[in-house]
Amino acid sequence: MAKFTVTPWEVTGNIDYDEIQRKFGTTPIDDTLIQRITKYGDPHFMLRRGIFYSHRDLNWILDRYDAGKKFVLYTGRGPSGGTHLGHIMPWMFAKWIQDTFDVSMYFQMTDDEKFLFKDLTLHDIRNTAYENALDFIGLGFDPEKTKIILNTECVKTLYPLALKVAKKVTFSTAKAVFGFENSANIGQIFYTSMQAAPAFLASETEGKEIPCLIPCGIDQDPHFRVARDVATGLGYPKPCMIYCKMFPGLNGEDKMSSSDENITIYTVDTPKIVKKKVGRAFTGGCVSVDEQRHKGGNPNVCAVFKYNYCMFEHDDCKLEELSNRCKNGEILCGECKAILTQKINAFLEKHQAKREEAREVVDSMTFDGFKW
Repeated sequence: MAKFTVTPWEVTGNIDYDEIQRKFGTTPIDDTLIQRITKYGDPHFMLRRGIFYSHRDLNWILDRYDAGKKFVLYTGRGPSGGTHLGHIMPWMFAKWIQDTFDVSMYFQMTDDEKFLFKDLTLHDIRNTAYENALDFIGLGFDPEKTKIILNTECVKTLYPLALKVAKKVTFSTAKAVFGFENSANIGQIFYTSMQAAPAFLASETEGKEIPCLIPCGIDQDPHFRVARDVATGLGYPKPCMIYCKMFPGLNGEDKMSSSDENITIYTVDTPKIVKKKVGRAFTGGCVSVDEQRHKGGNPNVCAVFKYNYCMFEHDDCKLEELSNRCKNGEILCGECKAILTQKINAFLEKHQAKREEAREVVDSMTFDGFKW
């Protein structure tokens, strides 16, 4: 098995998600849990397909919900660059949770993190955060039940909570969990306290235990293991987690990368750019048309098929049909690429329109005295 890396700041290689689950100590989402979720509504296709595949205390938070105690959602974005489909995928799922359970959402924009870990100015990061917020709100989150938190601007509310967390986390714990070395700046070491803060925000504001559910990539688990470890000692319920796998890159790797624009579909890409990028995508096809007609393709390694699997084909029967046609040599890679290009461009055309409409909404949103 080739080596892979999964940390909050780096995801590389072909990921063994079962191994990561074992290493982090999270719990698989099994058929029994999915069946339980059907009582609230049709399970999202990302649950059915195991894209959201692991959790911490999801049954507990559903028990509380069944007892009439609502939870809050919390997710976020590290605004170091443009929004791509890898960011959109878990946000779409979070939107489904908000709609299904009628709950509020905290969306944390970690401009402080990106300043501490990357060679970027706070000014540029803030501008990027605004653009990312347009994509988030453009997906249709309820503006009356959604709060956008920009860390450096909302520090009045976040910092007292972060201090409580920081006082409970030792340097040895931070080194063990995140692998910090002596060259790490002290802001990096403190930062996880800021990411933990929104998980406790509703409980602090309401003066009672308000459970928090965090849908996000499995790479973010180290931050929330720390938050869970200190929660009880601070008088807060442990945040509950539901984790997804990474959205694939067009080069066939397990994660779309912001650092390589050629293998990444951004929400502001034009139809021409999308066609060019998808046209270069890695596939599971053979070297010639005749060979593929005879032997068939391999959808399991094909980036084009993975895009349909993760986002662009919600119908399981149609997805299985596509897989079978590929394996039987009934459809060629060029045809699949053309169809996927159409799907992506149709999605982006609608999303870009919603993104523009979201400007007025984002501009009017306030939190902790901050307004864009």
